[in-house]
Amino acid sequence: MKASTSRKAARAGPGSGPQLQVPLRVRCASLLPALLLGAFPAAVLAQSSCPGIHVQILDIKNSTGAVACALFESSDGFPNEYLRSATRIMFIKVRDRQARCDFLDIPPGMYALAVVHDENMNGQLDTNWMKIPREGYGFSNDAKAVFGAPSFSAASFSYDGQTLDLTISLNY
Repeated sequence: MKASTSRKAARAGPGSGPQLQVPLRVRCASLLPALLLGAFPAAVLAQSSCPGIHVQILDIKNSTGAVACALFESSDGFPNEYLRSATRIMFIKVRDRQARCDFLDIPPGMYALAVVHDENMNGQLDTNWMKIPREGYGFSNDAKAVFGAPSFSAASFSYDGQTLDLTISLNY
């Protein structure tokens, strides 16, 4: 047997019948729907499908520092003592002026959220000499800070243990 004949036989693989040559474009085009359908559930699950409180932070002035999301279940320490009194707290690095906090495994109840854009990452809301905040802040229910922080009751919301999507806009 010649060397060229044995190479052809080896490339043909098992079975000595004629080989069907499918162009690469057709093979790739037929894989595309399968890949898309396989990735579809993952794309859907990337949304807020897990039970929990999912908070999208809006109006972040810059990408410096981190955002602190503090979840309170009572008025104790709300909102200023978030490092000591919050039920749950998350620090999320700001990327492209966006941040999102996801609180999972939260039992049903009444809660309030306080969010601080901690630009210098010192763990507190920095203020000027008149106690006016120099960093961004926001609260659930879009509760307003007029002559001081809002009350827990003004920022509180009911959570039923399912999926809850909230947005909080920061004020500077």
